[in-house]
Amino acid sequence: MGTMNLPDLIHICGTEESAFQYLFSRKRELPSCPSCNYMQFYFMRRNRLRCARCRRDFHPFQGTPLATMRIPYTSWLLLIKLFELEVSARKAGLQTGVSYPTALRAFDTIRRAIVTHLSREDELLKGEIEADEAYFGGKRKGRRGRGSRNKTIVFGILEREGKVSVSIVTDASAESLMQETVKKVRRGSIVYTDKWRGYNSLMFCGYRHLNIDHRYKFKRGKVYINGVEGFWSFAKEKLIKHHGISKEKFLLYIKEMEWRYNNRDQELFDLLVAMILGADH
Repeated sequence: MGTMNLPDLIHICGTEESAFQYLFSRKRELPSCPSCNYMQFYFMRRNRLRCARCRRDFHPFQGTPLATMRIPYTSWLLLIKLFELEVSARKAGLQTGVSYPTALRAFDTIRRAIVTHLSREDELLKGEIEADEAYFGGKRKGRRGRGSRNKTIVFGILEREGKVSVSIVTDASAESLMQETVKKVRRGSIVYTDKWRGYNSLMFCGYRHLNIDHRYKFKRGKVYINGVEGFWSFAKEKLIKHHGISKEKFLLYIKEMEWRYNNRDQELFDLLVAMILGADH
């Protein structure tokens, strides 16, 4: 698919019927009747489908957020575009004519689709890896791994020339960091970190471990973690616009940042539509 620019999207959203036809055309698999599993159907009024066998009517996007949230298809497409453009839910509600709670629920639904999509990516990171943890939220500062009350600790792993993967950890202990590393990084990889002692166990888990002491320098040849630190800057710059995120929802937002970073050179609108429709897996 090509880039979805605003004039094209406005044209598609000219009527509810054209918005429906666009979304239906993006489905990778045709729906089947939820009652008898028959895969032939008729289009009915109000964009419903009728099974050609048992004559039961059903939702054309059953099993997706489009079936569970009563938002017009035109509004859904506009909300997806505004989410791509990082417009706040409050402003998106005003621009699409839906309430703020509805826009926020739609945005969180998109974020949950992103988390689900990322959870299905099972390819291990490999080669040259950078690992680091960062602290988000809260007001109290302290030493690493200590004094982090009210803060959320995020562990980041970045494959050089590849993707970043983040996870929320309860602490920066060796046990927590190794558990996440083993789940995400192929053994035999080179892992670069700073001097935090929580990483000292890497060498005993099948990795080659090289570190840099940030008290003296930030780079020594190929030993640096500038890549993952660049992701932290990327994420914090974008998250600050939300003016505070609850701990309950923070995973949705930090995984959104992971997805945006890994797809920063891609057409995000098409990817988002595919995830909402469940057509990307």
